[in-house]
Amino acid sequence: MKKAVLFLSIALIVTPDIALAQQQQDRMQRPSQPTTRPTPPSRPNPPKPQPPRPGGPAVQPVRPGGPSIQPPRPGPGGPAIQPPRPDKPQPPRPVRPLPPHRPGAGRPPHFTPIHRPGFLYPHGYRYRRWSIGLLLPTIFLSTQYYYDDYAHLGVGAPPRGYRWVRYGPDLLLVRTRDRKIVDVIYGAFY
Repeated sequence: MKKAVLFLSIALIVTPDIALAQQQQDRMQRPSQPTTRPTPPSRPNPPKPQPPRPGGPAVQPVRPGGPSIQPPRPGPGGPAIQPPRPDKPQPPRPVRPLPPHRPGAGRPPHFTPIHRPGFLYPHGYRYRRWSIGLLLPTIFLSTQYYYDDYAHLGVGAPPRGYRWVRYGPDLLLVRTRDRKIVDVIYGAFY
């Protein structure tokens, strides 16, 4: 019994939509005829509807409550639209200095790698990915490898007893007393 009621309700819902679509398609297929001419008698077998052609307008049945319902437009009888208020000028925000770079924190805020000439490794050395806690060889604790232009990278000056050392594309903060690496910024140069 429930299935019969279900099928009947579906048929009642779909049938008006199909009939409306058929009427609209018939109107589109027939050219408009003057009203003075009598209409020909209907055929016993009406032509079957053709599928819509590509690129042509698709016929959609009109459904109640669809997109044709729009909110009322403002006008003489509608709600009044208030003009937009000009924004109040905002006081300029104070520029805060960048926080100093903390060793071991990785890349500092607003960090951008910079272009520098290629790095020449000493004889017998090649790129190695250094990490915090390792000891840098003594050969790299010379003025040839010290990096003193650290302000362009956004890192602060090294504390007393420490030096920024360039090793290939990386920047290392090294404690000069015992050559211990206390900070590494990978990819600081390209």
